[in-house]
Amino acid sequence: MGAEDKIANKAEELGGKVKEGAGRATDDERLEAEGRNDQAKSHLKQAGEKLKDSAEKVKDAFKS
Repeated sequence: MGAEDKIANKAEELGGKVKEGAGRATDDERLEAEGRNDQAKSHLKQAGEKLKDSAEKVKDAFKS
């Protein structure tokens, strides 16, 4: 997982948290749901990157 990807995914997650909090504060259910959706997308991207990293480690282990 590249550093740029980690930063982008974390920024998306934090943006989602802000949206969710703003939605709660303003009683805007749509904004709150959008924030949760942004967080979920970020978590899926992070999981995919971790899977890639693990696969790369396994591949490297077989090269040795």
